[in-house]
Amino acid sequence: MANITIYTTRTCSYCYAAKSLLAKKGLSFDEIDVSGDTDARQRMMARAKGRHSVPQIFIGETHVGGSRELFDLERRGGLEPLLTAP
Repeated sequence: MANITIYTTRTCSYCYAAKSLLAKKGLSFDEIDVSGDTDARQRMMARAKGRHSVPQIFIGETHVGGSRELFDLERRGGLEPLLTAP
């Protein structure tokens, strides 16, 4: 199973929605809170090719995007294959 990393802030409703979807599917994830952490936000932005909004979600090395993209991926049936990709 691929590692899931989600960059969040404490006050982001989209972050909570994305984490809720992952939890409902029984998926564990590493959460990196970038609230007030300039270095962590810079690392997130570098990894997300300049995107600065949260959440930013990665499955393995694949950048999924934000909450909307995660939900779209799930609706299209693309989440499970990404999780099990080698």
